[in-house]
Amino acid sequence: MDSNKKFLNGTLNTIVLALLRDNGRMYGYEICQKTKEATNNQINLTEGAIYPTLHRLEKEGLLFSTKEKVNGRVRKYYHVNQSSIKEVNSQINLLAQFVGNLRTLLKPSL
Repeated sequence: MDSNKKFLNGTLNTIVLALLRDNGRMYGYEICQKTKEATNNQINLTEGAIYPTLHRLEKEGLLFSTKEKVNGRVRKYYHVNQSSIKEVNSQINLLAQFVGNLRTLLKPSL
């Protein structure tokens, strides 16, 4: 992930929001695993990155969390607030446009 780390800083919020929007409720480790699987191990989120991001997004009101007991342990699930889905979609669309522009600039033949 070292080569991707500098690019993740500006996109981690949007990655988390997109995963939660598309998958419903998820817990932190699950988000890390889903990202790793979806990118063929190219992006490996760490707990040190994911949990502060989840807490910040929750504090900003974009997410909410619920706790559930699973196999004797309490697990914290995160969900996108339905009231903030428009903002979530806007952030995802802005990042998609930016990536498209980068693709055009860096590899115009694609």
